[in-house]
Amino acid sequence: MLTSVQKEILQSLINLYRNADASIKGEEIALIMNRNPGTIRNQMQSLRSLGLVKGVPGPRGGYKPTIKAYHTLNIQASDNQTLVPIFRDGKKVKDITVSQIEFTSITHPGECEAAIKAVGNIKYLDLGDEIRIGPTPVNKLVVDGVVVGRDDMDNILLLDTTAIRSIPKKTVFDVASKDLINLNSMDSIKEAAIVLSNEGIEGAPVVENGHIVGILTLSDIILAIAKDNESLNVEDIMSKHIITVDKDVMISDAIEIMYKNKIGRLIVIDKDSTNPIGIITRTDLLDQIAGLK
Repeated sequence: MLTSVQKEILQSLINLYRNADASIKGEEIALIMNRNPGTIRNQMQSLRSLGLVKGVPGPRGGYKPTIKAYHTLNIQASDNQTLVPIFRDGKKVKDITVSQIEFTSITHPGECEAAIKAVGNIKYLDLGDEIRIGPTPVNKLVVDGVVVGRDDMDNILLLDTTAIRSIPKKTVFDVASKDLINLNSMDSIKEAAIVLSNEGIEGAPVVENGHIVGILTLSDIILAIAKDNESLNVEDIMSKHIITVDKDVMISDAIEIMYKNKIGRLIVIDKDSTNPIGIITRTDLLDQIAGLK
């Protein structure tokens, strides 16, 4: 059986190796754990004898975790897309993902706790942090809660959950706005602002001859005015980097597309045509998750 120090060393090694994909020096582990490098080297000898660590010789050498190490700590050995992200204050926490969620109590709504097995350095998270986990890859589960405990040795977070919900199995076309408001590329900034304001929307596609040539948002207009460029036309300030999705794409996949591209809306098209048939926004998706629509 591993000692608490050996578990923490092995966990730190896996965390560092996952991010670097190269052998890790003992000094790097010592820095993370705030321990003497000599202590790390001595413990590494024991971990090597147990078949949990492999030594890599040479100037670029160090240590690598074995498959047995992952199994010992109950961690997925492959770094793939099944790992679940953690968000704090709406932003993804870098280099930390979730490999397992275990609900420790679900008897009373609002009193549910969850033990979160993480991959990565959870010391970046503090007690009292409000976090969101998910969506999970299969059932698209999203868990919100407050960190009330942290086990650095086993890399486990104890979460006092505030909401547990599953993303509906709907397509983007099921929830998209079909009454599409279009802008013309030759519209003035003022004309475009009036359209967006009157319709109560924050952005719209720019369409010519039935084809999307750009997308304009209120942020684009505000930035242009701030730079004294209010005399320009829509085509001068619109974004030409257009992200579209087929109408049959699931909303869970749309969330991932928005996140990866750092955008707040997607144009929905039919796979047999490039003509826009709808628009879906981040607010639409959040409303679906929260059950408001």
